[in-house]
Amino acid sequence: MYPIVSIVGKSESGKTTLLGWLIGELKCRGYRIGVVKHEPYGFELDQPGKDSWRLTQAGGDIIALSSPQQLAFIKRVEEDTPLEELSCLFGDDIDLILAEGFRGSDTPKIEVHRKGLGELLCPGEELFAVVSDELLNVAVPQYSPDNISELADVIEQKFLASPQVEHLILRINGIPTRLNPFVKKFISHTLLGMVSVLDDVPEIKTLQILLRKS
Repeated sequence: MYPIVSIVGKSESGKTTLLGWLIGELKCRGYRIGVVKHEPYGFELDQPGKDSWRLTQAGGDIIALSSPQQLAFIKRVEEDTPLEELSCLFGDDIDLILAEGFRGSDTPKIEVHRKGLGELLCPGEELFAVVSDELLNVAVPQYSPDNISELADVIEQKFLASPQVEHLILRINGIPTRLNPFVKKFISHTLLGMVSVLDDVPEIKTLQILLRKS
């Protein structure tokens, strides 16, 4: 499964600007990038009066919009969807997910900082880099907003140049369940071993199983 990197920071710190620069830099290097942006105050995708809006208002729980150029889903949810669960929506067509926000997730993080914004939001162990216009007293590498290529080098070396780690999410009643490393390994190896002995099974890149009680 592909790696996930979250870009975090306070309001007006420049998170979206950095995200755009990194997308462009990594795309130029030949990588396929998925992007997730957290909007804690909501957003408007299906505009009032449009067909998708009418279908949503009619009570559709999941609306799919398809055209020759784009595909989108609108799904009703009761609370924020965890970043790890959102990553399952991307399929196998990307090498890396860059997320803006989601500071409460367990994913590796880059924090964007600007003068006058006070202390860092996420000085914990997930933080592996800081982009700042001033020198900070932190134990992780710091990068200038004007030198994004060096930060892209680090992302490439740390997350894209090494074999991708096995990734497993177990959802019970739609809710992701935390699994310790032993259980993850046990479930993964058991399922892969069972499926691999079936006839005419291609190389397994992802495996999805849905069990619904009647």
